[in-house]
Amino acid sequence: MRLRLFPTLGSLAAGVLLATTLTATPAAAAGTDYAALGDSYSSGVGTNNYDGTSGSCRRGPQAYPRLWANTHTVATFQFVACSGATTREVLSGQLGALNSGTDLVTISVGGNDAGFADVVTTCRLGSDSSCASAVNTATSYITNTLPGRLNETYAAIRNRAPNARVVVLGYPRLFELGSCGFGSISAYKRGLLNGGSDTMSNVISARAGAAGFTYVDVRGRFAGHGVCAASPWINGTTWPIVESYHPNASGHSAGYLPALNATTG
Repeated sequence: MRLRLFPTLGSLAAGVLLATTLTATPAAAAGTDYAALGDSYSSGVGTNNYDGTSGSCRRGPQAYPRLWANTHTVATFQFVACSGATTREVLSGQLGALNSGTDLVTISVGGNDAGFADVVTTCRLGSDSSCASAVNTATSYITNTLPGRLNETYAAIRNRAPNARVVVLGYPRLFELGSCGFGSISAYKRGLLNGGSDTMSNVISARAGAAGFTYVDVRGRFAGHGVCAASPWINGTTWPIVESYHPNASGHSAGYLPALNATTG
């Protein structure tokens, strides 16, 4: 029997065709495994439109995490952000959404730790001095206690999702400082509250950076669209009361979503 040492022309052509076909066909793009953690600013409170199964967490279809997932190639989407969540509640109730296969994590947290909703209520109903005292108390907590809480939370996220990109989204300034009409919070109190929010943003940014996470500052996006603006992206005092002082649907679609997209693409 004679051994054929060289391929025939036909078999060689077939091999070239097969190789060309294989190299010309790109691999299917893998979707992102995305988990959205955090508080009401991530769950969608303020849009007044919620999933029926989310209960008191008030997760909604107009929240920026859902909008991001709807406009990107996503393999899995774990939406566990919950109204009222503190860092402790993220640690105890939300980290189960993460694993070594998680590609992207977003989170907003810290405002409830500092009791910022109560501070706004005090400023809305109380005197200038009571407002200043409440803001000072919250600012002291933000400066002295919140950093440790954030460090613990961010470390736990990294431990659960070692391969993920983690994006920490900050809070907008709530108010514009111009004329706001009868019965509104005074410009003085609005300035105090914005100052407290700035302190929180600075602390969150620093701790996110120390953890190796990406911080997204949304204050520039919301500038000119706070409470008292002609076109507000944040609700003022409204009903249901839980919707008050949270981003509305425009705040999520025109504020938070573009800010996140600028980081993730």
